[in-house]
Amino acid sequence: MTGERGARRSARFYLACAGVGLAAGLLSGLFGVGGGTVIVPLLVLLLGFDQRLAAGTSLAAIVPTASVGVISYALTGSVAWIPAIILAAGAVIGAQIGSWLLAKIPQNALRWGFVGFLIAVIVTLFIVVPSRDAVLELSWPVGFGLAGLGLFTGIMAGLLGVGGGVIVVPALMFLFGTSDLVAKGTSLLMMIPTAISGTVGNARRRNVDLLAALVVGLAACTTTAVGAWIATLLNPLTANILFAAFLTFIASQMAVRAVKTHRAARAAKRAALSSEARR
Repeated sequence: MTGERGARRSARFYLACAGVGLAAGLLSGLFGVGGGTVIVPLLVLLLGFDQRLAAGTSLAAIVPTASVGVISYALTGSVAWIPAIILAAGAVIGAQIGSWLLAKIPQNALRWGFVGFLIAVIVTLFIVVPSRDAVLELSWPVGFGLAGLGLFTGIMAGLLGVGGGVIVVPALMFLFGTSDLVAKGTSLLMMIPTAISGTVGNARRRNVDLLAALVVGLAACTTTAVGAWIATLLNPLTANILFAAFLTFIASQMAVRAVKTHRAARAAKRAALSSEARR
């Protein structure tokens, strides 16, 4: 049984979707990310989804997941509401720019650039430990900076399909001086309108399995609050170490994909040259 449209829905399908959601929800609450870095590869590997359908389904599942995460962080006062709205506005615009650039920029060059960015973030996580007492003070320069960060996040999401939390959480901590908890709660709030916008577009292109998204999203909701609760128990240094490990996983996944794409391109080029030589 595969995840193709119209495929038979067996008990294994629902159990696999629920398992994917449970894992994604825990990571979403713990790190303030959407969970797409877990949902997409697991839908492809476990249920045979193609990459586009998996990405679209993941984005739809993020909406309820992030909503529960926001509520969990808001209960401890760890959500910066206005900065999140500014970030979301920039991200929605940036996503459209990223989609437009998608056909114009080599994907492999982007992947390697993003891997380099993640490595720099990982190093920073071991140098700077955020304070739990830090507060994000709004001013005009900060507002423009947040809009720029949202724009960059949206562009990268459109180009690479990465979740905004991977970029926004470390940026809020190190560029804007927020605490790790506020960065995570604000990141989750920013994702909701961004994910809704992307889901509407994907639904029009029939790149969303709504049933799978519903099961994944509902399952994720049961563990997102647990992840957010665990985040409050961890000291900032331990949280940074765990987040660095998570980013290392993402960077290695991106690097492997880049290497495979490069090898496939070289093989196709060799095959084309061999075909020309035979003529």
